[in-house]
Amino acid sequence: MIAEFKASAEFKALGDASKRAYLSYLRNIEAEFGDMAIEALKDPRVRGVFKQWRDGMAVTPRKADYAWTTLARVLSVAKDRGRISVNPCERGGRLYEAERSDKIWTEADIGRLLSVAPARLAGAFMLALWTGQRQGDLLRLPWSSYDGKHIRLRQGKGGRRLKIPVGEPLRKHLDEMKRVGPMILTTVYDTPWTGDGFRSSWATACAKAGIVELTFHDLRGSAVTRLAIAGCTVPEIAAITGHSLKDVEDIVDKHYLSRDQALAETAIRKLERRTKAVNRL
Repeated sequence: MIAEFKASAEFKALGDASKRAYLSYLRNIEAEFGDMAIEALKDPRVRGVFKQWRDGMAVTPRKADYAWTTLARVLSVAKDRGRISVNPCERGGRLYEAERSDKIWTEADIGRLLSVAPARLAGAFMLALWTGQRQGDLLRLPWSSYDGKHIRLRQGKGGRRLKIPVGEPLRKHLDEMKRVGPMILTTVYDTPWTGDGFRSSWATACAKAGIVELTFHDLRGSAVTRLAIAGCTVPEIAAITGHSLKDVEDIVDKHYLSRDQALAETAIRKLERRTKAVNRL
């Protein structure tokens, strides 16, 4: 089933980074369960066997979750193709629960980072802040995707195609950037970034700015937050960031906006205006 998964359209549709991550965990799964009979998956006790294996990695919860998710995906594809009748890894199984409801880049954070970040990192920061896109998609973004008014891209995760209007601050930043090759974002050597290289340089810039609890990925949620505070609707936000409508609603409802004072202030101002208008009738 692992071999069939690697040959499947679902696996081939993954981005390169996702494929590498899957392959790493697939090797572990094959070493542990490669000789397990497919018939054994019908036994209700097998879920406990899989969870015991996952628990052996509990010291690093994210690793345990990635391993579990990979196994669940293999079994999901096998079930979808009629290879098995039940997926014992469906639902649950995750150990790591990231609480990032307060992990939002504030205006102060933005100012501190931009004050110390070199141009090659400031460009990535502005792109993430104004588009809400993932790091991998931004590092692969060519100049040909930018026409002065919009950025066109296809997201690596899910393959969604977007045409994102470029806000004035981002447009100004892009137009002032030095073009040294086909990619918008490049290293100090004018070469495309690798994921590891970017993360290392990003960590250095954050340390210099005194930012220790915020990540580059938090810019994706921060973009949703900023758009919501500006009064954008869920569909409008989704059209920019590429989230599903449900995902935007979940972010707004549960993870990012519940503690945002600016939203509360905006809500009260709207209520005040509404009350004054009604009283005048």
